Amino acid sequence: MNLTVLAASGQTGMALTRQALRRGHTVTAIARDPERIVLPDSPNLRKVAGDVNDAASIAAVVDADSVVLSALGTDRAGTLLAGARAVVAAGPRRVIWLGAYGTGPSADVAGEGAGVLATVLGARLADKVEADHTVLAAGGTVFHAGMLADGPESPRRRTVGLEAGPAFDLGAKVSRETVAAAMLDEAETPGFPGVVALPLAQ
Repeated sequence: MNLTVLAASGQTGMALTRQALRRGHTVTAIARDPERIVLPDSPNLRKVAGDVNDAASIAAVVDADSVVLSALGTDRAGTLLAGARAVVAAGPRRVIWLGAYGTGPSADVAGEGAGVLATVLGARLADKVEADHTVLAAGGTVFHAGMLADGPESPRRRTVGLEAGPAFDLGAKVSRETVAAAMLDEAETPGFPGVVALPLAQ
C-alpha cells in the first residue's frame, strides 16, 4: 500500500514509518523538518516537509489515493484540530488518527481516571475531542491509546472497540510499537471505520 505518515519525526511517527516499511509498504513521511525523520534512506520512503498549520502543504502531499496515519501530538491547543481539518480537507481515501484514551467518546468507558486526564490536558482536551470528531465524521478511525511508553511490540496485543474498554489506569502503559502495529493493521484490514478503537497491550 501507499501510506502517508503525519508527524513522522516523532517517536510514534517513526515507529509507524519503520513498521510500514518492514511490512513492504511505500511510505510518504511528513514532518515540519524532514531531516528529523532519523530513519535510513529507502527506495520505498519519501520524506517531505509539511505543517498542519499550513493546510496547503498537507494538500500538496495528500490526495484521494492516500491512506493517512497520524501520530500528531502537541502541547499547544489548536494544533490537533488544525491537523485534522487539513488532512480531511485534502480528501484522502482513509484516515487513521491517534488520540488519547479517556477523552471524548472513551471518557465514560475509562471511568474516574478520565477526570485526572482532563485536568492534566487542560485547554488541550477540547482540541483533542474536536480533532477526533472531525476525523470520525469523515469516516476515519481514531485510536485511543493509553499512556505511551518505549519498548517492543507486545506479543499479546489486541485491538478492541469501546464496549470492551478497561478502566483508565495511569500505570497501565502501551508501547508506541504496539500502537503503531495496531494502526497499520487497521490500514491493511479495516475493522473500525468511523469509530474509536483501543490498542491494548494484552
